[in-house]
Amino acid sequence: MSIAGKNLRYLRKLRGLTQEEFANKLHIKRSLLGAYEEERAEPRIDVLELVGDLFKLSLDELLLKDLNEVKGSYLSKRRALKLSSSSTGEIQFVPVKAAAGYLAGYADPAFIDELNTFTLPMLAPGSYRAFEIIGDSMLPTPSGSVIVGEKVENLDDLRANNTYIVISRKEGIVYKRVMKNAKTKNKLTLISDNPAYQPYNVDAEDVLEMWKAAHIISKANTQQRWDVGQLANLVSDLHEQVNQLKKKVN
Repeated sequence: MSIAGKNLRYLRKLRGLTQEEFANKLHIKRSLLGAYEEERAEPRIDVLELVGDLFKLSLDELLLKDLNEVKGSYLSKRRALKLSSSSTGEIQFVPVKAAAGYLAGYADPAFIDELNTFTLPMLAPGSYRAFEIIGDSMLPTPSGSVIVGEKVENLDDLRANNTYIVISRKEGIVYKRVMKNAKTKNKLTLISDNPAYQPYNVDAEDVLEMWKAAHIISKANTQQRWDVGQLANLVSDLHEQVNQLKKKVN
């Protein structure tokens, strides 16, 4: 039997996908993918061809090479290619479905290399990444928006009340306004734009990465619309939250 099943398992984990998610991409049942990965069945050619298209691999590579061990494999070549073309400003995109995998693989070059990328011509030079957000805590920024963030190398560079993608061990990936706590320097206060959500603190040492929001990409006709009354209430509630935070800090 070929090692194709072992390679399928390796590629799935490289993308941070569950068996259910990967099976859906391959248009097969999860149980069948499990049989392939456990080498209880030989993957069909049409399935391998689809995997080849997804990962830019030939059938020979899938059937005959151990992708987890082979040196100079397509993974190494892709990594070298991306490093050599970093000047093009490619932005890795982290969709919601890859959020769990990102927490485990954010520092793994192999995982980052497998994220889809795009470019934005208006960005200044820097290190950028894009994250899909869900939920209504940052309305009027709608659920499903993509936040393009610039890497924050040092928490000392945080600017109060700016919006950031915050990646932490306990909270995962969230999009919030961030304030430093003057009294407790090892904590950060995360604030939602939607006043229905209360601010909360996270430990600075729990933060894995931070990306300062540079651009917001939303689907057409999905922007939340506020009437005058809603806007007035929003401003009033935000003022109240800020005053409460100032009292706590002072």
